[in-house]
Amino acid sequence: MNANGSAQVALAARFEEHRPRLNAVAYRMLGSLSESEDAVQEAWFRLSRTEAGPDAGEVQNLGGWLTTVVGRICLDLLRSRQSRREDSLDASLQTFGDTHIPDPVVTRVDVVDPEQEVLLADSVGLALLVVLETLAPAERLAFVLHDMFAVPFDEIAPVVERSVATTRQLASRARRRVQGSTPAAETDVAKQREVVEAWMAATRSGDFDALLELLDPDVVLRADTGELASGLSKVVRGISAVAGQAKMFAPHAAESQYMVLINGMPGLIGLPGGQAVSLGSFTVVDGKIVEINILADRERLKRLDLPEIPILDS
Repeated sequence: MNANGSAQVALAARFEEHRPRLNAVAYRMLGSLSESEDAVQEAWFRLSRTEAGPDAGEVQNLGGWLTTVVGRICLDLLRSRQSRREDSLDASLQTFGDTHIPDPVVTRVDVVDPEQEVLLADSVGLALLVVLETLAPAERLAFVLHDMFAVPFDEIAPVVERSVATTRQLASRARRRVQGSTPAAETDVAKQREVVEAWMAATRSGDFDALLELLDPDVVLRADTGELASGLSKVVRGISAVAGQAKMFAPHAAESQYMVLINGMPGLIGLPGGQAVSLGSFTVVDGKIVEINILADRERLKRLDLPEIPILDS
């Protein structure tokens, strides 16, 4: 192998050391597992081109350089995504609002995946990702890079093409939105599992009163059904309305629901006939469910890397 070939192999090895962090940055920025992988791969292409030139080795802080490159790639993707949504004339979006549930990371409750643990470090629950989806692209970048990955504002400012002071304001505005929309959720897996198991038992038995007992009075249910005409409202608020939706669909789903970990916390997968039709993520505070996010877009579910779930009683 010639010197250039050896240098590329060494560079690839250095890049792989940073890949888990880069995947984590991109996932928080994009909420899409496939787009996150593409963004990280694009960062590798840019690095290999940079290091292959006459100034090879000029990247001193490789981790910081790669983080900001991934941030810039994700920012461009978010802006493109926003433009497409603004241009959309889809009547269903005008009627119901664009309820988008980001890609969940789904694992079995009995299997530990170290790579996915890194991806989900710092408790990046699905509810947080839903809130991040509401931020403007530059706000999301400033908040994710600074608040989640401790990137200094003077390194973020050139990416968003703003002054350091304005970049700081972007992050502050995003932080207020996030803190005002995401309650301090339960972090004890065992406690959340108790609540989700009680939810399953109540839906299977059709016990409406038990469902009411599990729900916070201000509970919110969001459903991303894609093009599916399921009759499930996109956003439902309030204890009676959410319990009513659950009771309506319980006969079709309850017996085929199984416990999984969704972004590290207990949730439910619907597997009638062994095929995934829904994923339900729960946000629990003080033993009460304050938020339920359901992904029931079957086309998106097919594209997710879902684990094999033993069809056993949960």
